[in-house]
Amino acid sequence: MKFLFIVQGEGRGHMTQAMVIGALLQQHGHDIGSVVLGSSDRRKAPDYFLEAFPCPIHRIQSPNFVTDKANKAIKMGATLWDNVKKLPYYTESIRKLDQLVVAERPDCILNFYDMLGGIYAMIYPSRSSFVVIGHQYLIYHPDFTFAQPGGIQKLLFKLNTKITCWNASKIIALSLWKPVRKAAVKNYSVWPPMVKKSVRSALPLSGNFFLVYIVNSGYAREIFELAKKYPEITIEAFWDAGEMPRRYQPLANLTFHQIDDRLFVEKLSQCKAYLSTAGFESIAEAMYLGKKTLMVPVEGQYEQQCNALDAEKSGAGLGAKNFDPQLLARLTASNSSTTDSFEQFAEWQHSLDSCFAEWMQEMQGSKIPVAN
Repeated sequence: MKFLFIVQGEGRGHMTQAMVIGALLQQHGHDIGSVVLGSSDRRKAPDYFLEAFPCPIHRIQSPNFVTDKANKAIKMGATLWDNVKKLPYYTESIRKLDQLVVAERPDCILNFYDMLGGIYAMIYPSRSSFVVIGHQYLIYHPDFTFAQPGGIQKLLFKLNTKITCWNASKIIALSLWKPVRKAAVKNYSVWPPMVKKSVRSALPLSGNFFLVYIVNSGYAREIFELAKKYPEITIEAFWDAGEMPRRYQPLANLTFHQIDDRLFVEKLSQCKAYLSTAGFESIAEAMYLGKKTLMVPVEGQYEQQCNALDAEKSGAGLGAKNFDPQLLARLTASNSSTTDSFEQFAEWQHSLDSCFAEWMQEMQGSKIPVAN
């Protein structure tokens, strides 16, 4: 079968998911004609993603978040207004996407939570079979818990998620926990997270440093103050600050690294614990390697509040409003329930191949009706 990928470029987790699924498809003899990456001026696509596919990668402008001047908190009002102003660019993006689809005629379009991908499926429902993949679709499962209070941010999160899966013939939700009950949504499956091969083959060790991943560089000041106030804590941090050197050490106990997939996996496998904003994929990687996580959701990003709550429920670690060192003792305290949670997670994650095989049988065996 021939596939075309549409990948949301705001979150690196969606890129990881596309890489893992892409590798599985190629292993089973399927073809990926093109990858379409929803991009913005705010993020640079990492080299490891650009080098992961043996096919062209096309970048199109796609909706993304707007942060405050400190590049820390999400400004929802500014995000909405900025994307409204860019509607002509998004119209052109949809036109380019359609040219690709018409030229390649894929059997299936896989959308990794990109809004324009969902809008494209609304406009051209007969172009191809549409399948969507993302942890956000877990909101359709009866055991999912929304962060409180939700308010307008919850409504916007649900609306965005609905748009991305419009006219989908299959909805694949990714979850840190194995579901017991079935959802009432048609053609809906829950899969384990897409953990990269490099993580699955890494050897976990217990180091003496805390690993930090900063999705918005504005959080670097908070990490700097933490390291300065507590010199007994050693921190290795990854950020996306293109103007800085690849390795920057402002304090004896604090080192910043530019995003590097290989080095990040190495540090994650060796750290004492992981401190991060509540990005789904890196939490899953930490759980697979038996590392507890202190999660600080990006301010103003409701989805990450839900991620932190869900990860706590899964035994991944603790949610917090800031990187509080007083929580580190609790985080690193050994207990059997946490060990059991990580073992259960690893067993659940290892079922990915069987979930994939079942989906392939569905795809090749019959035409899947459009989900409601």
